[in-house]
Amino acid sequence: MAFRALRCVPTSLSRPMVAAPLRASRPFHSTPRAFVQVGDAVPDMDVLHEDSPANKVSLAHEFGTGIANGLIIGVPAAFSGACSQKHIPSYINHPNIADAGQVFVVSVNDAFVMKAWADQLDPTKESGIRFLADPAGEFTKALELGFEAIPVFGNMRAKRYALVIEDGKVKSIHVEPDNTGTDATMADKVLA
Repeated sequence: MAFRALRCVPTSLSRPMVAAPLRASRPFHSTPRAFVQVGDAVPDMDVLHEDSPANKVSLAHEFGTGIANGLIIGVPAAFSGACSQKHIPSYINHPNIADAGQVFVVSVNDAFVMKAWADQLDPTKESGIRFLADPAGEFTKALELGFEAIPVFGNMRAKRYALVIEDGKVKSIHVEPDNTGTDATMADKVLA
């Protein structure tokens, strides 16, 4: 089917043609703005698992009862080099981690992988950090902090992030601009 161009034929009733103003475009960012914003409540979802698929955890509930302050640390993958050797150890070994409140590490992995990773990194559980699986990435998607990592991890994964929680709401957000780096989300910067 051929398309015909429409012509504007001037008539006595025609208005003069005026060019529409150009809209300013949004500048490019490697990481789009995160959905989660300062002041947002922690999503109330029971999609996270601790140690086993049978142990469901809602972080909104965890921060809503008892200690309402703490951290949610998102990582791209359990057992990956940067996560295991640098990022999470920076929290486990930080001198002020006990004063941070409840601390949760969340990854798009299954509960058994997260349990094994927790046992390897913190076998005595002395740090008090809890490791949670987000097997379908639902919690990560609710925060809009996921990225496609098919070539490396086989599916969508969480960007490396840290959310500081105060009174059950997000107080500050730290997200690595390249999704996986280890700068903005390290314990010394987040707990400063």
